[in-house]
Amino acid sequence: MNRFDYEYPVRIHFGQGCFEESLKKELPKYGKTVMLAYGGGSLKRTGLYDRIVAILTETGKTVVDFAGIMPNPTYVKVQEGARLAREQKVDFILAVGGGSVSDCCKIVSTQARLDADIWDYEYTAHKTPADFIPMGVIVTASGTGSEQNNGAVITNEEKKQKSPLWGCFADFAILDPDLTRTVPMRQVISGAFDTLSHCMETYFGNPHATNVSDEINEAIQRNVIANLKAIAANPDDDHARSELMWTSAMGENGILKLGKQTDFQCHMLEHQLGAYTDCNHGQGLAVLHPTLYRHIYQSAPEKFNRWAQEVWLVQNAEDGIDALEDFIREVGLPTTLSEMGITLDEATRRAIAESTIITPGCCKQMKTDELYEVLKECE
Repeated sequence: MNRFDYEYPVRIHFGQGCFEESLKKELPKYGKTVMLAYGGGSLKRTGLYDRIVAILTETGKTVVDFAGIMPNPTYVKVQEGARLAREQKVDFILAVGGGSVSDCCKIVSTQARLDADIWDYEYTAHKTPADFIPMGVIVTASGTGSEQNNGAVITNEEKKQKSPLWGCFADFAILDPDLTRTVPMRQVISGAFDTLSHCMETYFGNPHATNVSDEINEAIQRNVIANLKAIAANPDDDHARSELMWTSAMGENGILKLGKQTDFQCHMLEHQLGAYTDCNHGQGLAVLHPTLYRHIYQSAPEKFNRWAQEVWLVQNAEDGIDALEDFIREVGLPTTLSEMGITLDEATRRAIAESTIITPGCCKQMKTDELYEVLKECE
């Protein structure tokens, strides 16, 4: 294993039905003015918004609404939230939703306390912010594990770049599997595949010699596969919902990454696909993963063979990749861009490939031309 230091700042409240009790326990620790941040209409349509506002009011909070955070949060939306937080003198941010809401709020929390433009601050000045509005997260759509870390993926539409920024860690995260019923099944399934992707992208990073982090990872992958099949077959399976919510957290709370240099080349390619098409993140990963792995598996044959045997219960890497693709079909996710309604012309395909970050942890250092071929083969 590589050397590492590990410290984990996020308090986790996990369990079916834990939402109200946990929120009431946490809110007295924070100031009076609370920004309630969320996405589309499902929060209000399901009545969850009213339940949260009632608790905030009961605990003496003033509520500032920050609504309309989109599935691929934009830099413009981040700046809107930061302005609102400054104008209303927000003391605390409560992010309710999935990874997009959480990601957006991590950077709102940072930008609201920063005079400089945070994109330039991180990408040009290469500085790391250190002052934040405290925040908590109520997870309704698990899969990204965003509530577990301080990374955020934000789409800068002006720059045509969907890239990571670094913001605050949440002080706490509430993981109540019952709340995943407030989002469509399509989102549940694509989110769970994102969890599997996080695990694979960590597993295939350096070093390739299997360590205890990888062995835990194999167990998490098997769990995601089994419970994603279960929830796809029966949306009322509470056990599967609970398992998928916790595996999502495990994928991004740092445990699986200890001693590893992660890969995440597929994520980088999907991010740029999303920057140009605004596609669903989990679906984009489902399309890209098998094709990308057919391009790289020969650069780490022992690792891919072990993955095939331990995760998919087949004998070799090629069969493992086929099993991954069969699984994607079985749970109702797309395997081609055309199934997602995406058609890329030559110029767009080239632009996506050329703007994709090349990750040093991938077992094969990809070239722009090969990323272009991956996109073409996925059509």
